[in-house]
Order: sequence, then C-alpha cells, then structure tokens
Amino acid sequence: MQILITGANGFLGHYLTAQLLSNNNTVLATGKGDCRLPFTNADNFTYATLDFTHASSVIDIFDTYKPTVVIHAGAMSKPDECELNKETTWLVNVIGTANMLAAAGKYNCYFIYISTDFVFDGKNGMYAETDTTNPVNYYGHTKLAAERLVQQYKNNWAIVRTVLVYGKPLSGRSNILTIVKEKLEQGETYKVVSDQVRTPTYVEDLASGVIAIVEKKKTGIWHISGEEVITPYQMACAVADYLGLQKQLLQEVTAASFTQPAVRPPKTGFSIQKAKSELGYNPLSFAEGLQKTFA
Repeated sequence: MQILITGANGFLGHYLTAQLLSNNNTVLATGKGDCRLPFTNADNFTYATLDFTHASSVIDIFDTYKPTVVIHAGAMSKPDECELNKETTWLVNVIGTANMLAAAGKYNCYFIYISTDFVFDGKNGMYAETDTTNPVNYYGHTKLAAERLVQQYKNNWAIVRTVLVYGKPLSGRSNILTIVKEKLEQGETYKVVSDQVRTPTYVEDLASGVIAIVEKKKTGIWHISGEEVITPYQMACAVADYLGLQKQLLQEVTAASFTQPAVRPPKTGFSIQKAKSELGYNPLSFAEGLQKTFA
C-alpha cells in the first residue's frame, strides 16, 4: 500500500508514520512546511510539501504519487484558535477535506478521516458511534461538516473520532501532560478545569487503532480513545505526583470561571466496545500512558 498522510509533521502524524513504516508500508508523508520527521533514510518513506487548501496542489500530489490509502490527519484543532479564525478554520477543516476527497476519488483511494469528540455536545458522555452529534463550538462544527463530506465519498471510507490525545511530543505541539510539566517546572501556576470529563487517549494507542482500521480495511465510524473517565485537573495532578512537582501550583477551576473563546463540551468520553471487539483494540491505562509519556 502507498499510504498518504496529511499533517505528518504533527503529534499524531509522527506516530502514525513511525508505526506504518515499522509495518513495512510505503508512506508518503505530507505537511505544509519542511519535513520534521526523522525517517528520511528509510527506503519506504517519502515526504512532500502539501497545502491541502489548494485543490491544484492536492491533485498534483495524487497525480505524482498515486496513493492507494489516505489518512487525513491534518487540521486546525485548537478550539480557541478556530473560534477566533472561522474563515481560515472552514478553509482548512472543510474545504481542505473536500479537496482531499476529490483527489482521492480520482484514484479510488481508501479514505480515513481523523475526527474528534467535539462533534458531541457533552451533555451525556460515553458516546457510541451511533449517538447523535451536536457540536457546541466552531471547531466541532467544522469537523462534523467534514465528516458529512466523508460520508458522501463514493469509495471506502472510515471516520476515526478520538478524545484528548496525550503522550511524548516527538514533533508537533505539546499536549496537556507536557504543558503541566513545563509550567510546574518553571514555578508557574496553572489553571485546570475539574468539571469536564474525558476518556484521554495515549497517542500510540490512537495510531495503533487507526492502523488496525487500515489493515483490516474497516469502514464506517470508529471511536478510539482510552477507557478511564478522568478530568483534566485529575490528569494534571497525576503529572505533578508522578514527577514530584509542586501540585499546589495547580489551580482547580470550573469551566464557568475559566474564560475561553470556545465553549467546551462538559462530558465527552467514548464507549470503545466496537473497537475492542472488531479491531482487537486494547488501550493502555492512564497510569501506563503517563509513564510512557515521561519515560
């Protein structure tokens, strides 16, 4: 398989690329800028610069490399940034996905789209793949709009939703665990909400789940996350305890007192029974993921 990955320089993209290469797949990694991945000496690795908001650039890449599988992981994914830059967010998350789907359709590619728990309103939590979507912020709105485009794709497709991904950032931006470490090591206070719950996802588990879908040629919607229901504040406290840092610097706040441009769904988290039964998916515990993050 010739597998094209968008957002390959990012957090998930790095882990996806590494696991796919280790499984002897041929990977075409793409990103908006220069390659930040350490795999350039691998015979089955190619990197190409791609801004998927430009349809002509996307077509050129597909015409040149003729991929058979697409994993579309590239996106604008910071909710506050999305709320403040709606036009750009729509261009990247929706128009960009439409461009990728159009080119993929030309070559009958199998298309995997990486989505989010933020397509739900967070009133109930522990969402299954069949539950009703209802995003409460613009980021979730654009991801759901892109999901609907994927569902209209004429060839095989899969949508992978995930929740609050964490782990060691090999490339790309930090995540909640590494931010807490950085803040506490610098002696800074850090506000963390305690009235939102998630099922946090260790990044290697997410990559493995996506690859299992690809290898088993599964279609439809899939929820891939951790199993433990935990608040961001509890996650932050676990980091402080594990690393022996000053937990008193963590300020427990509620969402109502923590002003942000984008509303967050209060209770998401997934039921992952479908992934466990059909993919053999078996995520690490949060304690194990925490240890691997800081190993």
